[in-house]
Amino acid sequence: MRIRYCWLLAAVVLWTGCGKEERREATSLYRILNQKQADLTAINALEKDLLGSTRSWCEGIIANGAGRGRDLDENAVSANALAQSASVVSTQLGQLRQTIYDQPLKQEYPQGVRSALINQLMKRQKMLQEVRAALEASAADFLEFARSRSYKGDTYPEGIAKLNSLLSTYNGPEDAMGKAIEELKVKYTIQDVDLAGKT
Repeated sequence: MRIRYCWLLAAVVLWTGCGKEERREATSLYRILNQKQADLTAINALEKDLLGSTRSWCEGIIANGAGRGRDLDENAVSANALAQSASVVSTQLGQLRQTIYDQPLKQEYPQGVRSALINQLMKRQKMLQEVRAALEASAADFLEFARSRSYKGDTYPEGIAKLNSLLSTYNGPEDAMGKAIEELKVKYTIQDVDLAGKT
């Protein structure tokens, strides 16, 4: 009977210790996400503005054609500027993703929350990279049209059609970080005092 009690006591101590470590990791992740939430909010606003502007620009070209002469040059400049902006937003997401990835987590639940968030950020980066590539290809095509004597101005680069398809269902970025913060807060009953570094 005494041996059984010792095993039970050891199991309770081990479980309690593991639970404390899991909560410590979750609180650490929660703290970092809270610190970075304002950064992601700013990036989200940039992304939404950029992709909304790109979609409107594409729709205008699809409706009216790429134009001729000066219009083609201006469209090439616009495409390159939008491509550069897409690259900047993607880089900012990548830096944020790396900060979250660098958090030392060993416990399964906090790791799962982090993985879901990182995957969502990577998905957004991939889309931005596809947008950038289509814009760069379109810029080159606009310049090629400008050099062509046979181009009549009533069509547009293939990249514009690709962009239109990519962005036609875009509604803005999801609040994946807010969701992760809420999951951690509820599961581990994290309170404001924990943000000060007390676990």
